[in-house]
Amino acid sequence: MARLRYAKSHEQLAEARAAGPGFLRSEVRSIRAIYETDPELIAALLPRPLAPASRPEVHVIVSDVTIHLPGDMTFPLGAGTFGVTCVCDGVEGLYPITMPMTTEGAVVAGRDIYGEPKKLAEITLTEEGGVQVGRITRMGITYVELRGRPLREQKPTDRVDRAYTFKVLPSPPPAQGFDVDPLLCQLEWKLAMSKSTVLDGEVLLSDSPFDPVADLPVRKLVALELEVSDVESGGKVLKPVKGEWLLPFLHQRYDDPMFPGLEVAVASEKAA
Repeated sequence: MARLRYAKSHEQLAEARAAGPGFLRSEVRSIRAIYETDPELIAALLPRPLAPASRPEVHVIVSDVTIHLPGDMTFPLGAGTFGVTCVCDGVEGLYPITMPMTTEGAVVAGRDIYGEPKKLAEITLTEEGGVQVGRITRMGITYVELRGRPLREQKPTDRVDRAYTFKVLPSPPPAQGFDVDPLLCQLEWKLAMSKSTVLDGEVLLSDSPFDPVADLPVRKLVALELEVSDVESGGKVLKPVKGEWLLPFLHQRYDDPMFPGLEVAVASEKAA
């Protein structure tokens, strides 16, 4: 009898659903940086209904990840997150602007299921002469680099990180808009920390027409840490939102170097 792996029976789907965990478990080693930028910039890039948080912070994370799948399978990858703090319905979280990944599977699943703005990239997390270095490179441009020399160990503290994303079905051109209203999602990562090291270093952002993270300049470095943790991750749909709220920001998900961008006025002393 011929075998067709492009289709499954309803019984097989039910078995897969029963075996699948509600949260995916991963082992993660990361350099995580938090820095302050101009609050006007964060306010300008948040789609409704997201609103600025009390602190104008940017989170940058470069990670080595090993995902544990059912059946004792593992899935290693490099992962990155670049996002800003925000508030939705009174709950603070992160609005990821870009989430580069090293594998196609992570990009496709993250976009299709959770609305994450993922792109394929080269990601490395290494030690160079006693300095921990995390790099993200796309289109031949290393646009994120985190560098830090260990200062001291600190007590690991478990935490829950949240993020807000938009799950979308863009309309085919020449139409502008969406086939259905975008869905606002909330993602959650439960981190059981096993190691936390304070680093002395810097966040380096290089200009890229494909990933213009340098538009959010580093004004003050708040934290730079090396973390090792076990992570459980998952997410849920919160509600539909109006497509017109998200449309001005949709190009962030795609490599659109011809898009002129928005001029945002900031205080002259900061721009100097």
